[in-house]
Amino acid sequence: MRVGIGYDVHRLEKGYKLIIGGVEIPYHKGLKGHSDADVLTHCIMDALLGAAGLGDIGTHFPDTNPLYKGINSLDLLDRVYEMLTERNYAIINIDSVIICEKPKMAPHIAEMKEILSKRLHIDEEDINIKATTEENLGFTGEGLGIASKVVCLIDKRY
Repeated sequence: MRVGIGYDVHRLEKGYKLIIGGVEIPYHKGLKGHSDADVLTHCIMDALLGAAGLGDIGTHFPDTNPLYKGINSLDLLDRVYEMLTERNYAIINIDSVIICEKPKMAPHIAEMKEILSKRLHIDEEDINIKATTEENLGFTGEGLGIASKVVCLIDKRY
């Protein structure tokens, strides 16, 4: 068994869509990034890649490559899943947290779990998504950005 961690953060700005966990969330600001800036999906990818000893998303999908400009992060997640299965890894579970003051994430978590579990070919009960605020402290608390943290467990299938 192998454990991986992930962390990602993106700035909130007008003129961008807010996509988290593959769900487009209605809000007057979105996350700025080279891809769709989906902090939760990026974080999950980093945790899975780390657990498998495969580096990080910047190594595999660099923001200097125009191929990834505006790309749907779920498509990148599919590729990370392929990398794991090619090496005979199975995902045991994923535990995650989204850190933001607004908008509220709770109404969207069930849909995120459904989308992500299908993409990763795991049961919804094997992916946990929580959300928290930072009580108006720091850049997330001030509404300047959204962050995510993830821990995952994978196992080698023989």
